[in-house]
Amino acid sequence: MKIALCQTNTIIGDLDFNKAKIIEGYNKALQDSVDLVIFPELSLVGYPPQDLVEKKEFRDEVNKAAKEIALITGEVAILFGAITENNHLTGTAVHNSALLCYNGKIQFVQHKTLIPNYDVFDEMRYFDMALEAKIFNFKGEKLGISICEDIWNDEDYWYKRRYSIDPVKNLIEKGATILINISASPYAYHKREDRQKMLSVLTKHDKIPLAYVCTVGAQTDLIFDGASMCFDSNGKLVMLGKAYEEDYFIFDTCKKYPEIINSEKCFEEEILNALIYGIREYCNKLNFRKVVIGLSGGIDSALVTYLAVHALGKENVHVILMPSQFSSDGSIIDSEKLIANLGISSENISIQPVVDKINEILSPAFHNLPQGLAEENIQARVRGLYLMAIANKFNYLLLATGNKSEMAVGYCTLYGDMSGGLAVIADVYKTDVYRLANYININKEIIPEEIITKVPSAELKPGQKDQDSLPEYDLLDKILKMYLEENKEISEISHLIGDEKIVKFVLRLVDLNEYKRRQAAPALRVSIKAFGYGRRYPIVQGWRK
Repeated sequence: MKIALCQTNTIIGDLDFNKAKIIEGYNKALQDSVDLVIFPELSLVGYPPQDLVEKKEFRDEVNKAAKEIALITGEVAILFGAITENNHLTGTAVHNSALLCYNGKIQFVQHKTLIPNYDVFDEMRYFDMALEAKIFNFKGEKLGISICEDIWNDEDYWYKRRYSIDPVKNLIEKGATILINISASPYAYHKREDRQKMLSVLTKHDKIPLAYVCTVGAQTDLIFDGASMCFDSNGKLVMLGKAYEEDYFIFDTCKKYPEIINSEKCFEEEILNALIYGIREYCNKLNFRKVVIGLSGGIDSALVTYLAVHALGKENVHVILMPSQFSSDGSIIDSEKLIANLGISSENISIQPVVDKINEILSPAFHNLPQGLAEENIQARVRGLYLMAIANKFNYLLLATGNKSEMAVGYCTLYGDMSGGLAVIADVYKTDVYRLANYININKEIIPEEIITKVPSAELKPGQKDQDSLPEYDLLDKILKMYLEENKEISEISHLIGDEKIVKFVLRLVDLNEYKRRQAAPALRVSIKAFGYGRRYPIVQGWRK
């Protein structure tokens, strides 16, 4: 069977746009004389649609659009993702479904069986599970159609499974000769490699070819990398879609293809590509043409500026230098060097006159108490005021520059350096920020070496260094990764680190600063556990004081 895979980028809720994408892909495939054209999970709706699913008017329009797509079909079949309804008296009565259409009608519907309810997935809120997975006879083949999570429960691959049933195994037992999985699987580093290994084990064990089509695009914080995959009946990856862009290719189950060994590039290249794509998508889908960034002379803002230039072009990136009495000469010089290297526009606007006036006005209310954190934060908040004013005046998107390490322990200022519409590197640890900066400079110095080698500092008081308040970032990030991503407990982390006092100190900071993260801009997700929707921790709680 000749199967065309259409790896499309959708806009959530824009049914006309998404429908046009599906019809365009179908018409293209007709010219290639294929048997079947497949599109990703919820490709008519966009993923994740969240509470749009609860709107009856929206569901009705989805149903209408699905029928309109079916009407344009002939003998060549089309398979795409949509939401469907039934008359169940229990549950949501709504399904995440795959619709198979040909000869002008919807001929077959397969609902999603495994409904994920962990990390960034909240599908149980919206969808009922399928009662049965069925095969469909089409052009001499028995199609085993599944949707995303349905294929992530193979007992031959997973040591511990999330679900007691395996819908794909059921399809194989019913005689499926070709597996098709339509997916919307968010990217995190190493996930594509895991996906390749899992699907390889599945197809090799069951001696069956697989066409796996995954959506591409970024939807707010979630980045979908595409990289659709086809496997032969020997478990070999034989076709691989492009990463971070739309793609179209044909998989002929009767042909022999050379094996593709690697599906994922090195950490630095993958993360840079994902973040650049995330910025570009966020701006394009929200109609922002230009961005503004507060350039401090530190490595975080330097990296975000580099990413923005590669996402949008240097002509669309504007930076603001905002020195104070505590800013070193090097911070200005290093920033100016980066500006020249990237060829971007800039302004230098001192915050000191405004800070001095605020301190003067507030002095009576502060009752001559010693200066401290409040005065430091005034500086950060004046910078936030400047940046937001310029963003509003010129319709720029303000990019926040805080990293994951800072966000984790609250080493950031609400309404100050946390201001912005998108937190670009808030899922990148500080040590990985350095790793990315060094990779960027591998052939040519783009981020000035002085920025990379200087001691990190917020420069909000004389001689300030990050490590006055925090452990060294190498140690801090090890603790954070074990706690946030590996879900290890205090005792286990303390044993591995060898210092219980520091571990308790760090984890207390993480737990106490949930209130800040809850008010932060959306963070582009590139790890298996990012702050935001995928990590729901109570702000007010008494588990560990």
